[in-house]
Amino acid sequence: MMIYILANRAKFLFAIGALFISSSIFAQSNWSNAASLPSPRQEIYATMHDGLIYTAGGLTENASAVRDDFLVYDPQTDTWRTLANLPAPRHHVTLSAGDDEIFAIGGFSGAFPDWKPEASVYSYSTETSLWSVLPDLPVARGEHISAVVEGRIYVVGGRVGGTRGAAKFNEHRDTSQLDIYDPATRSWSRGADAPTARNSAASAVISGKIYVVGGRQYLNQPDGNTANVNVASLEVYDPETGLWTVKAPMPKASGAPAAATVDGKLYVFGGEQWVPTKKVFGDAWVYDPSTDVWSPIPSLNIPRHGLAAAATENNIYAIGGATETGAGDVVTVEMLSATP
Repeated sequence: MMIYILANRAKFLFAIGALFISSSIFAQSNWSNAASLPSPRQEIYATMHDGLIYTAGGLTENASAVRDDFLVYDPQTDTWRTLANLPAPRHHVTLSAGDDEIFAIGGFSGAFPDWKPEASVYSYSTETSLWSVLPDLPVARGEHISAVVEGRIYVVGGRVGGTRGAAKFNEHRDTSQLDIYDPATRSWSRGADAPTARNSAASAVISGKIYVVGGRQYLNQPDGNTANVNVASLEVYDPETGLWTVKAPMPKASGAPAAATVDGKLYVFGGEQWVPTKKVFGDAWVYDPSTDVWSPIPSLNIPRHGLAAAATENNIYAIGGATETGAGDVVTVEMLSATP
């Protein structure tokens, strides 16, 4: 019994120490404004390539319209540029970067409630500035995550059609499916399913492993209705072993947050909840894989969900999103320095 108490006391003191260190690091740093998006949007993702941040599509006009524009941000000049449009309008379309291309994967077409999951995969060449079409996803999906590790594309979770030809928001179901694209063979294969089926999670790659955190599940409620219920779980996929591991959950369950990584740590911020009450979060956290400990960092100045995130060597960017549950798209871009 004494050993158990001492072990837990040590763990508690260790967590307090991590919290103190995190708080001191950010004591003089808060989120500041960067150049706004050219136009408002939510339900977007971002990726970093060669020092530039890319984002595409999204919902606008209080979720009543779908965008097809493709944007790039230069942190050095704090400016946005418009590139060649996506081949088709999409929201919840994930972006991941390869060596010389940006992949735009899946997503939904149509504004609420006409959300049709799409299987399309597009590739944008950073050399030619042109889009090309890659083989479709094995299953159409949106609200998933994607990542590129060692040249392969990994697509995890999200919402897929629960019925044949499903094209409405309430006709979808959550999935834990992992699909892997190999550019050498131009083919998809199945990986091990994630431990948790969910939609609207956030993700980042750290040391070649894919971290998937937060999100929600579309579940039946006691009153007979269905609703998105937030999850806090953090799960890590190792492409080398093909295995998942479960890590410490984030301190507050959050749907549609954003995530980025700096210096081997995972930063997660924003999000929303639908039940038991509607809320939009500004909370921000940092997770240290070496200790499996979460610590709070300064909250976003403007709470948002459905926002995108990317990071340079030292700075984290929180891009766009919405200030109301399901609506309220904005042009806001905030930046946080992730160094003392």
